[in-house]
Amino acid sequence: MKRSILRGTPRRAAALLAAALTVTAFCAADAVARSYPFGPRTRAVNDLGNQYVPFHAHLWDLLHGRSDGGLLVNWQSGFGSSFLPDLGTYLSSPFALLVVVFPRDEIDLAVYVITVLKTACAGAAMAWLLLRLRPGRWWAAGLLGAAYALCGWSLADASYNPMWLDGLVALPLLCLVGEWALDGRRRLLGVLVVALAWIANFYTAYMATLGAGLFLLLRLWLSGLPRRRALAAAGRATATVALGVGLAAPLVTVVYFGTKHAYPGRDTHFTPVATQDLLARLLPTTYGFASPALFVGTTALLLALALPFHRAAPVRVRAGWSLLVAAVALSLQWTPTHLAWHAFATPNGSPYRQTFVLCALLVVAAWHTLSYGVPAPRALAAATALLALVAAVASRSGLVHAYAWPVLLLSTAGALTGLLLLRRAEAAEAAEAAGAGGVTVPEAGDGRGAEAGDTTGDTGAVGRPGLAGLAVRVRRAEAVRSGAAATASGGGSGRAAGSSADVDDGREAGHGRETGDGPGDGRGRGVGADPAPAGEDPAPAGEDPAPAGAGAATAGRGEPRAGRAGARRRVGLAGLAVVVLVGAQLGEAAATSAVATRLRLNHLDDYASWGDRQREQAKAVSEADGWPAHRTDPGREQTVGNDPMVVGGQGAQYYSSLTADVLSRTLTALGGGWTSRGRNVQSLDNAVTDAVFSVGARVHSPPDQHQRWNPRDRGPVTVSRQDVPPLVTVRPATAPDARTGVSAFGPSPYRNQELLLGSRVYTVPALTVRTGDGARPARAPGDRPGTLVEAPRAKAAAHRPTIDAQCPARSEVYLWAPHYSGTARLTDSPAKPLTGRFTSDAAKIAAMQRLGTAPVSGHVRIELAPTRTGTVPDGAVGCLDTARLRTAVRGLKATGAEEVTVSDGTVRARLPAGSTGTAVIAAPRIAGWRCAADGAAAEPARTHFGLIAVPLDGSATSVTCTFHPPGLRLGAAVGGASLLTLVLLGTLTAVRRRRTARHPALHPATRPRERITSAL
Repeated sequence: MKRSILRGTPRRAAALLAAALTVTAFCAADAVARSYPFGPRTRAVNDLGNQYVPFHAHLWDLLHGRSDGGLLVNWQSGFGSSFLPDLGTYLSSPFALLVVVFPRDEIDLAVYVITVLKTACAGAAMAWLLLRLRPGRWWAAGLLGAAYALCGWSLADASYNPMWLDGLVALPLLCLVGEWALDGRRRLLGVLVVALAWIANFYTAYMATLGAGLFLLLRLWLSGLPRRRALAAAGRATATVALGVGLAAPLVTVVYFGTKHAYPGRDTHFTPVATQDLLARLLPTTYGFASPALFVGTTALLLALALPFHRAAPVRVRAGWSLLVAAVALSLQWTPTHLAWHAFATPNGSPYRQTFVLCALLVVAAWHTLSYGVPAPRALAAATALLALVAAVASRSGLVHAYAWPVLLLSTAGALTGLLLLRRAEAAEAAEAAGAGGVTVPEAGDGRGAEAGDTTGDTGAVGRPGLAGLAVRVRRAEAVRSGAAATASGGGSGRAAGSSADVDDGREAGHGRETGDGPGDGRGRGVGADPAPAGEDPAPAGEDPAPAGAGAATAGRGEPRAGRAGARRRVGLAGLAVVVLVGAQLGEAAATSAVATRLRLNHLDDYASWGDRQREQAKAVSEADGWPAHRTDPGREQTVGNDPMVVGGQGAQYYSSLTADVLSRTLTALGGGWTSRGRNVQSLDNAVTDAVFSVGARVHSPPDQHQRWNPRDRGPVTVSRQDVPPLVTVRPATAPDARTGVSAFGPSPYRNQELLLGSRVYTVPALTVRTGDGARPARAPGDRPGTLVEAPRAKAAAHRPTIDAQCPARSEVYLWAPHYSGTARLTDSPAKPLTGRFTSDAAKIAAMQRLGTAPVSGHVRIELAPTRTGTVPDGAVGCLDTARLRTAVRGLKATGAEEVTVSDGTVRARLPAGSTGTAVIAAPRIAGWRCAADGAAAEPARTHFGLIAVPLDGSATSVTCTFHPPGLRLGAAVGGASLLTLVLLGTLTAVRRRRTARHPALHPATRPRERITSAL
């Protein structure tokens, strides 16, 4: 078999094993937890159901040509939102494109498959990296690669935030880029890897880049390179990252500026968790939303803890990796470094999103331990004692449940058993080699060759770990002696033996290059050794230069039966060790994932997967859709925070980390509700706002029956229609000094709606609020003018607080109480009254609700059923005159656009001749809109109380508005400069190679590397 084929086989095998183990454990855990798609429990919790699944559904529509909008503007959400920042935040991963092969009604399954594939690829990438760092057993690299992919951060946090998993994949790949920078190889590929990582998810790529930088600095220190060459390697790595990030700039800058224009949300401050909670997350089956999920499996943890005590490993290796792990662990708990990890902004939600970097370092430390041979019993005992100490401290944490202890004990027993079996297999292999060569075998891990200043330890000339490496050296020495004796006697066999030794020595140099731990340049050459010839690709780590025990089999031909029996015993021990270690890791990882899946349902909101409710909503929306002649809102009774992306239509609902500030403030001023502290805006079921935003059809669904707090109502899905103005209307000109921004809105949402409509349609009467016993409640403290209402002690209707007001007869009654929680209903109405449901707390406000029609007497009594203490503001009741509203709509239609066309980021409207005043587009005036009347030069759009506005002088008959995402031009310029630089560097490299080929005399060949015949 060709050497080129053999070279990559161990790495490929390790990567495939890691991926297979990851998929097995991940899916088995969901089957145990009876979670989708293996059981009835939904996995769509929190942002997974509210954001990621809807955004992937929108991507499906976009890829199939069925979405309203394109890459620039999403016309389905938020009455028109910038889509490119959302694409760069949630959907720019190459894995997201896989949604195209799934049916539309299987979008939840598509997201699940993407999640599993990302996790598996992370494990494969880590396994590949480990064998690139140091030689070792391919199956051990696969096992530790799966440990990284199945770390606690991945299972507890990133599994329902799939965009973060791109950072899990990126980290080992970026570390590989650092390794290439050390060698001065694959510069173009390194730039492309960096660019792809930052495009896939720049947020976690930023953290992964920091982690890879720390990784590279330690590798430089361990390599022992001269300062000049180390600085050159660091410079190559820095340039690679700069060019890669530059190529990703068109998307990164758009996301950055999108965050600048987003609603600010909550201002949070970092508070580190207690030590016992921090240590608890190292253990299996622990779960906590606001603590770092550090679980990497007991085997990997024991090996990492054993590294400081593993005397077979060089002192610099033990000290370097142990100190780096400790430093990164401490950085999780210190505010300045916490901010540095998170781009100097404490995130809303989990404050330990960089945890995967520490998990990776733990796994790499474990690999360094194992690559030098299984630690001696004393080192394993010390690691076990440290683990016991961690467990003792963690036992005081509330994150550790009773079931964690049997899982920990079983996994610890399995890990120790597997490692000891593997150590016996190593000892058996070394004993065979020693018996064949007639030499005494020292105990692995006794520190011989691993004292201070020694950088090879017991790896042996071919890089084999521990006793295995010693066995190879014994075989080489025996071969050299046999070759010398044969040469002295004049036999031709001496040349054959010598050739065999030479081959081993050549392989030694290749393996030494991979370790990077020697005093040389990181390529397996000692200080002063000649450099390798240009273009030489030494044997990579992970390639076994010779089958274990080959020397023993050759030297011991006189005793074939004993040799075969010893080999069978050794293989049996190693195979049993693999089974035990794999079983222990799969078991504890699956248990940890299953526990996290179950506990998330108790701690976070959850949402049903695609089913009958969404199917009926989508059908109703499709039948009523008339875009862009009018909008179709999927309804106030939402299923998730991004219903329009899931079931279609064009509504106000929109939930993103990039929800525009102007959208949130405008809808709040109009009486809209929101959650997630303003970034999850909701639909507003109101006749006036429907007229303002051209909502001509509205879907009415029963409350989502998946949410247990909703009333049990299984009524049909219906659609109501109303006559509305077109998307573009013409309003009278405003005074030059008049305020027309969002800041011009007042405290009353009814008056704010009239301001946007341009007509007076509401009566806002005085209120009388009384408690259940008829008393006047206290006024609300602080800056919220209103009256306090408290939950009654008795549930009887006679004890409920009430609101009394006087409205015009037959007017529609609305209640606006953003800081009230409970229900409200009219007690006397000519029509069947509606029950308004209000929910508010520190993270959400309630939307305005229509309660029914006022009686002929005009006296309105609203009965409240509060669930907690809340506030009824002054001016909470609004009485809508529907006749006046119809008159206002007719006027807007008469002067509005005669034709409107919408395509991605462009809106064109044909206006009646002689139109004067201001053309208003019923879309939020987010940053990036530029407009022009007729063929005039485009200018930044004006604002009409939060909407897009274009001044008219009476001569224009058309209006055109185009959207350019802020930051796109800057990003394109940076990306173009990076691409040009990359092309120039590639051209110079090609020219230099061509000159070398044409004038070989000017570049004399370097001397071959010096062969080292034996270490003994």
